[in-house]
Amino acid sequence: MSEPASISSGIADRYASAVFEIANENGTIAELETSLDDLAAALDSSEELRDLIGNPLYSRDDQQNAIIAIGQKMKLLPVLVNTMGLMAAKRRLFVLPHLVARLRAKIAAHKGEVTADVTSATALSPAQADALAASLKKSVGKDVKVNATVDESLIGGLVVKVGSKMIDTSIRSKLNSLQNAMKEVG
Repeated sequence: MSEPASISSGIADRYASAVFEIANENGTIAELETSLDDLAAALDSSEELRDLIGNPLYSRDDQQNAIIAIGQKMKLLPVLVNTMGLMAAKRRLFVLPHLVARLRAKIAAHKGEVTADVTSATALSPAQADALAASLKKSVGKDVKVNATVDESLIGGLVVKVGSKMIDTSIRSKLNSLQNAMKEVG
């Protein structure tokens, strides 16, 4: 891991621990999870929001006022809104995506879940995602939450990552293996 990434992860982990502990004490873990889903969707879809959190040209006050207003408008959990405001005041709002990831991991561990990052060539239907989660639960022994993404370059098949294990059944991978085997022969 590069040094800036590890610094960002460390900062995010400290904030995530504090937010998680407060939400756990208040019994608002479910609301926190909903807020995180909403915030992650906003980060994915809004270039302006990504600009706000990553652009150092905005003043601390402007970032703080904007992120608090956005959080309140989205009806995010107050502890999350307050934390984002504090992060803006400390010029640490750029780690917000790391914070979301860390909080999701803490919530999953709290619930006894593991997250499977699944990449497919086409979007999985809800039935396919449920079947995959059930199949993974049998092999992992815990509830599995599927985090699905689409990468058309896979051509077909899936790439599944659960913890440190990765299963790559994509056609792209098989074609690359075949190409390497042909290079060795000729």
